[in-house]
Amino acid sequence: MSAVPVPVRRALLSVSDKTGVVDLAQALLQLGIELLSTGGTAALLAAQGLPVREVAEQTGFPEIMGGRVKTLHPRIHGGLLGRRGIDEAVMAEHGIAPIDLLVVNLYPFASTIARAGCTYDEAIENIDVGGPAMLRGAAKNHDAVTVLVDPADYAPLLAELQAAGGSSFATRQRLAAKAFAHTAGYDARVAAYLQQTQQPPAELFAPELLLPFTRINTLRYGENPHQRAAFYRDGQAGSDQGNEANIANAHMAQGRELSFNNIADADTALECVRQFEAPACVIVKHANPCGVAVAATAGAAYDAAYRTDPSSAFGGIIAFNVALDADTAARMLAQQFVEVLIAPELAPGAAQVLASKPNVRVLLTGSLARSTAVPLEYRSVAGGLLVQEADRAVVDAAQLRCVTRRSPTATELQDLLFAWRVCKFVKSNAIVFARDQATVGVGAGQMSRVYSSRIAAIKAADAQLAVTGSVMASDAFFPFRDGIEVAAGQGVTAVIQPGGSMRDEEVIAAADAAGIAMVFTGQRHFRH
Repeated sequence: MSAVPVPVRRALLSVSDKTGVVDLAQALLQLGIELLSTGGTAALLAAQGLPVREVAEQTGFPEIMGGRVKTLHPRIHGGLLGRRGIDEAVMAEHGIAPIDLLVVNLYPFASTIARAGCTYDEAIENIDVGGPAMLRGAAKNHDAVTVLVDPADYAPLLAELQAAGGSSFATRQRLAAKAFAHTAGYDARVAAYLQQTQQPPAELFAPELLLPFTRINTLRYGENPHQRAAFYRDGQAGSDQGNEANIANAHMAQGRELSFNNIADADTALECVRQFEAPACVIVKHANPCGVAVAATAGAAYDAAYRTDPSSAFGGIIAFNVALDADTAARMLAQQFVEVLIAPELAPGAAQVLASKPNVRVLLTGSLARSTAVPLEYRSVAGGLLVQEADRAVVDAAQLRCVTRRSPTATELQDLLFAWRVCKFVKSNAIVFARDQATVGVGAGQMSRVYSSRIAAIKAADAQLAVTGSVMASDAFFPFRDGIEVAAGQGVTAVIQPGGSMRDEEVIAAADAAGIAMVFTGQRHFRH
């Protein structure tokens, strides 16, 4: 490891993404650096009148097999891997010239498979072999070789070459790490594609989990100011996360930088609001929905959601599943402090209204329609990673089993299904009171389901909303009848819950005694 900058005498350029490559080549020539290149990159540079030597001329061997074999040759890999001060004799014996700078980015595999109608043969043809081999060789030999995979690094390296006459070890080491990360992510995408296209289907949870995530940005801090944090986008091949509306892909129309907690809460709000087909609004505070409603318009949905818990709504994350109109935006900004607003789009005039509060973060997602694929969710634990399918399970009226003497009315049934969808996004133990397609009270994150029921009732009372006549949803079964007795005491008329407790008969008897209609879903929605 030398502290002296290493000069560049010869560079090999072979890129799929040709952004900035002509300017880079021109600057390298001005520094007296010889250029080698291949295929389309060589043709582009030659068309610009730049002197460039074809790799085939350097190797004395033509490109063959439609370009599949062109750089896989000792005169290329020897030029990249040759140890300066050690291998000069053998390099001279075999006519191997050192290559000091490698500029390569790989065949566009991810964008190829994302294209509608991409065939399996097209995908396989876009698996790069020579590129990763060169990158790995150059990165391994970073004591002497500089490697570039990202056009964003062209200008800083040129500035260093111009100022110092060569690249520093720190620069070469940083760029080598980036090259290995680039090839690792590429290989992970290819592996994921091959796993997903296997017939019969491959095992859902692969023996080795390879996750190519790309950093979107570094955050100011994590959950607390003393914790550092960053936000990454899922780049896995075949993942619907690449095209689907989600927080990682949303366009930030205005506002300050999102915080760690903003992003986490915004994800909950968006995933909850997309559960509904009719206009809906979800207000989230500290990872829990504190108000949710479905109505004829976005404005009416917001008003009903806000009424659930005006106190908690302060500084909340607000999501809509339809365009946000100017009138609703104006009323919302006048009524409460908003951290983040999320909507598929803004109706005419809404952007101008929101601009009056420039610190409000506005995220536009586009259509909330989702693919049929069920993505995986990841959660870290000390020393490991938990992986599961995302909870996208839904139930409809036909799947419900009424277990009480009284069946729910049509209105109660509609509210039960609404409350069940909301309940999925409330931290366990979760209780949701709802009436007229709007939440009345929400109890979240308690160690006892009874206490969640009491908290939901307290929230309703604080908001001056009557629980009487509402329905109740519970994310998991009631282990004892006391939860139903609390609900009956509050005037709840119908309950939706998974069922499955050893004491289901006691719970059903309590509901019958109170005249409550109760349905079982056979499905629970724990959210920890």
